[in-house]
Amino acid sequence: MTLERWRRLTEWPTLAAALVFLGAYSVQVIANLRDEEGVWAEALVWAAWAVFLVDYAGQLVLAPQRGRWFVRNLHELAILALPALRPLRLLRLVTFLRVVHNKAGAALRRRLLLYVVGSAATIIYCAALAAEDVEQNEPGANIHSFGDAIWWALETITTVGYGDHYPVTVAGRFVAAGLMIAGIAVLGVVTASIAAWLVESVSAQTAAEVEAEVEAEVEAIDESLEARVQALTDQVARLTAALEERQRNSERA
Repeated sequence: MTLERWRRLTEWPTLAAALVFLGAYSVQVIANLRDEEGVWAEALVWAAWAVFLVDYAGQLVLAPQRGRWFVRNLHELAILALPALRPLRLLRLVTFLRVVHNKAGAALRRRLLLYVVGSAATIIYCAALAAEDVEQNEPGANIHSFGDAIWWALETITTVGYGDHYPVTVAGRFVAAGLMIAGIAVLGVVTASIAAWLVESVSAQTAAEVEAEVEAEVEAIDESLEARVQALTDQVARLTAALEERQRNSERA
């Protein structure tokens, strides 16, 4: 068993675990379940965490250079080691984005924008969940529902910032800071993707126009050459006929 084969085998199970986790955590936060009401959701969250733990352990064991792999993947260890901090649990959805990226990365360039938009939607949704989780039961908070949280996340990631909703807790402000950084990165990628698409479209159109012009010039040259060849052929035929006539005359004489 190699590390690459392990990753291929665990891609879909970890993706399924990420989706189960997101669903269970969403119910916990949006329904604002008390501890005794959300036992089943908490159990699903921990089950998903166990899948991530097994995936991490398998990669660590199979890594050719374990020490180097361990240092390069300290963020994975941090995500696994901080399950008690509820908003940080959403970092586990990096697995989801990684799998989507692997599937979309091999696709054509025109699908990159679809991947970026999907990533942005995931970031907005997760940030809204995290903000509602830490804010909704706090005194003086103004984010009380998932609608408020989504609206705040959209304002923040687009750098609009109306100020009608904002986090008042330290954890909520950390979520906002992460969303701001992610928003700059995502909007930058979206802008770059659109610019690349426009350049590609203009280049393709220009190439088509140049090709059409070249074909027209080639056709014109072909027609000119054909006319010249035909003229030379006619001239050769006339000269040949004149020579034959002169030969016949000389034979008669």
